[in-house]
Amino acid sequence: MTGKWNLPLTYQPKIQPVIDGNIRQTIRIVKNSEKLTFPNLHKKKVGDLIRFYVWAGKPYRSKRKTITEYTPLTEVKNIFISPNGWGVEYCDSIPWEHPITDLLAKLDGIVPPTGSALKDVIMEKNKIPNNGVKAQILRW
Repeated sequence: MTGKWNLPLTYQPKIQPVIDGNIRQTIRIVKNSEKLTFPNLHKKKVGDLIRFYVWAGKPYRSKRKTITEYTPLTEVKNIFISPNGWGVEYCDSIPWEHPITDLLAKLDGIVPPTGSALKDVIMEKNKIPNNGVKAQILRW
């Protein structure tokens, strides 16, 4: 069964590159409210359809404007994010200052494309507890 997901874009430098097709990755926190069971610890999967929208005004208090059509996910990586870094599943072994994190930031449309800037954006847009959260890297 293919899922369909409507995802908001709120990081301004990323919006136009996503519309133009130049950025094809996003990192999303897996919400605690999602009923996840083993082996499906993460809901979004390869083949699911995603599209993006922006808010016309104040988030959650204004209309949505769809900015892309549905596109299938081609890659989904389950990761773990904490204030210390990120990594696969329950391990945050890659620090934010690592060169691979700079590449992840570039693919995600972060300005400037550094791991430190990626951390700042993730921490600003999400509530990340000290013990970390599950997340996914989504590519289309």
